[in-house]
Amino acid sequence: MTTEIERKFLIGNAEWRDGAAGVAMAQGYLSLDPERTVRVRLAGQSAWLTIKGRTAGISRAEFEYEIPAAHAQTLLKMCLPALIEKTRYRIFHHGYVWEVDVFQGENEGLIMAEVELSYESDSPELPPWELTEVSADPRYFNSYLASHPFKSWPSASKE
Repeated sequence: MTTEIERKFLIGNAEWRDGAAGVAMAQGYLSLDPERTVRVRLAGQSAWLTIKGRTAGISRAEFEYEIPAAHAQTLLKMCLPALIEKTRYRIFHHGYVWEVDVFQGENEGLIMAEVELSYESDSPELPPWELTEVSADPRYFNSYLASHPFKSWPSASKE
């Protein structure tokens, strides 16, 4: 079994931008059941089918399979509404890869950084950005954002 261990953060400023080119992504969900989410992601000409189990702390089972981009385009049409649209930037900081997602569409205004860990006890040095950790807040899971877009949240709940 493969385990994903990930911490998530909201970014409050633009200091993370380093001129790196981002990759546009579209992702949709075939299942939003918290016991087993099934996601299709298309990033450029690369695509994956991902199955994730229930989150426990900052860990969950994850199985990811590369699929042809043409299959992903067809599967995205079969997904539940709505698709997640974002641009992902990869930034290297003190031995870790930070993935910064700038959301578009119904989740525009949301910018999050994720860092994947080998162990829950890993403590990466945080980048010098204005970060607020939201790892334990399920509202910031992409699967939640697909059915509860960020733009629809009351302003008070975005903090």
